[in-house]
Amino acid sequence: MEKWLIIIGAAIFGALGTIHLIYTFFGTRLLPYDENTITAMKATTLRLTKETTVWKAWIGFNASHSLGALIVAAVYIPLCVSHFELIRQSNWLTILPVLIGASYLILAKRYWFKIPFIGIGLSTACFVSAAFLLLTSA
Repeated sequence: MEKWLIIIGAAIFGALGTIHLIYTFFGTRLLPYDENTITAMKATTLRLTKETTVWKAWIGFNASHSLGALIVAAVYIPLCVSHFELIRQSNWLTILPVLIGASYLILAKRYWFKIPFIGIGLSTACFVSAAFLLLTSA
């Protein structure tokens, strides 16, 4: 049961990361409605550096955000399928997806919108349930 909970949680992360990455590079779903905002983002640099624009940073942040979610799936699904005993024997590998899920859940609640919040909430619930079962089994 624990294995499947982690696989399901990681698969949700993978699906959300994939959709977000597609939306980052294809289509208009992550673009501001106001074209003037896009123009301003393309014309403005960051205080941190003049080597990039706010627009390029926006695309990069969205892409790296997607990759972070995909990494959760890319690590935990094969680990569960082929080497679940590593997770069972490691408190760190058991707790890590809970910490990642909780972190994304806080971000989703504070900065994003309902769909990612629900998806990440389901994923995190799977991770928490699996960790509870793993850490309390004798």
